[in-house]
Amino acid sequence: MTETTSPAQAASAALRARQRPLKAAYKEDPGSARVTSTATARVDQQALTATVPTWSGEVVAGLHPATGGDGSQACSADIVLQALVACAGVTLSSVATAMGVELRSASVTASGTWDARGTLGVDRETPVGLTSVEVVVDVDTDADPETVARLLELTERYCVVARTLTDPPPVTVRRA
Repeated sequence: MTETTSPAQAASAALRARQRPLKAAYKEDPGSARVTSTATARVDQQALTATVPTWSGEVVAGLHPATGGDGSQACSADIVLQALVACAGVTLSSVATAMGVELRSASVTASGTWDARGTLGVDRETPVGLTSVEVVVDVDTDADPETVARLLELTERYCVVARTLTDPPPVTVRRA
């Protein structure tokens, strides 16, 4: 009798094979695992925008309608949430693959709340920035509830953007 490999098992084995030499190299030389990511925005004071080149084209960020924008440009808070769901989605997919969990479909939605009074300086006591973020993961899978709970736990643990928001690093703004 021969064993057949499921597509989920094959995908898991392929992912592990791709990551195995990376993990080995990082264990041998931990410094080689440090990655510096960089983003640059071109500022247009006349338009009150910042243009950010991305992998899939330029994103023009501007004022949110709650702060005087017309809604035709991207809102920076929305961009943060988009980065969060992108990272969580890739992490969810990778963790599911590594666990051998087949996802028929999956989506990740993030909602964040902020108070425009803070960023407009209307009330110095009002915080500037997102004050709450909720991530909702919707998965269609045959995995049992315990496996799904572990999948979500590992997704939260290994999502770079979620971890950054949960335990923020110091941010320094300085002149070039």
